[in-house]
Amino acid sequence: MNFSLFIAKRIYRDNGDQKKVSKPAVRIATAGVAIGLAVMMISVCVVIGFKHAVSNKVVGFGSHIQVANFMNLQSAESYPIQMNDSMMTILKKTDGVEHVQRFANIQGVLKTDSDFLGVVFKGVGPEYDSTFIHSNMIEGSIPTFSDKKNSGNMLISMSMAKKLHLKVGQKVFSYFIDNNGVRVRRFSVTGIYQTNLDQYDDITCLIDLYTAVKLNGWETDQASGAELTVKDFKQVDQTANDLIIHVNRTTDHYGSTYSSKTIREINPQIFSWLDLLDVNVWIILALMIAVAGVTMISGLLIIILERTTMIGVLKALGAENKTVRHIFLWFSVFIIGKGLLIGNILGLGLIFLQQATGLVKLDPQIYYVSSVPVEINVPLVILLNIATLLISVLVLIAPSYLISHIHPAKSMRYE
Repeated sequence: MNFSLFIAKRIYRDNGDQKKVSKPAVRIATAGVAIGLAVMMISVCVVIGFKHAVSNKVVGFGSHIQVANFMNLQSAESYPIQMNDSMMTILKKTDGVEHVQRFANIQGVLKTDSDFLGVVFKGVGPEYDSTFIHSNMIEGSIPTFSDKKNSGNMLISMSMAKKLHLKVGQKVFSYFIDNNGVRVRRFSVTGIYQTNLDQYDDITCLIDLYTAVKLNGWETDQASGAELTVKDFKQVDQTANDLIIHVNRTTDHYGSTYSSKTIREINPQIFSWLDLLDVNVWIILALMIAVAGVTMISGLLIIILERTTMIGVLKALGAENKTVRHIFLWFSVFIIGKGLLIGNILGLGLIFLQQATGLVKLDPQIYYVSSVPVEINVPLVILLNIATLLISVLVLIAPSYLISHIHPAKSMRYE
């Protein structure tokens, strides 16, 4: 067995004198590493979970990429673009695209006997992927949306339901105003959803694609555009570039020009805010590594001073400075290892507790989620453990050179 490792194990297991100064120093160093690792793990898992939770909500409403009329993507007005079978086939065959669905928007007013509210009616067809909205349903059910007829069904948000005092099953009149005057339609509320993303919840209700197209006065093969979901969000820019080459700047049968935007380009403020969270994580990581490093350095120095006599004896017996330094570095590895074990138990325990219970709550009006979301990334957790171990050992190399200044003759008389 390696001599340095053998002596380090004996020192680490030595429980003879409980009054030694090194005992509390070792405990403090272990606690410093454990708390530092736990805080780093929780910070990383919370930020990853929060970013995914918010981005998934934004993507749920607008998909990864929107293909629409060039004018439609530059203003709040709704301009039509041809979305016939041939164009849908082209979009579906684009590299990286997983799903394509049409949509048509029209602005209108929901009115009850006592209240009214301006909203955006989003028409969707039978190909609409309801996975996201289904996971955010509060009451009722999601209707089967049609591009062939008007079912008269509508899905509204909890925000709208509260403002207009509406419940599932109730009828509500909708008013649409354009150059041809005022048109009235009556819808039945079949379901209520809540995503806590106010900029969408406050204005978006879902109706049939057929109804939205007819109310806009468009042809049956026209729509506001198409929403594309990609297989891998990390490759969304590559898919967007393919669309720019093969679809953008082409014109449809009616003379309108196709264009596209990614969800990051449509909502730059939200994604810029989410990217800023990474800065906070790096600051926390730096601080926690510094805390772990300082406590380990302090503990090592105390242990070296307390073991001065032993160091002198080892040197007198012929041990080199390098060998003695390795003894205390191995000793430090044992302390760090115990701290990492405790830190993993503490950090992962709190993360799993939050996942299971949602114990820590947030204000959804500010953070878009009602509880702190956490997501465990196994490779990152392993990387944090390895990085903490390596950095903690590296910062101890310089203090360990104190051993070279200890002389055997003087250390024999050291108390």
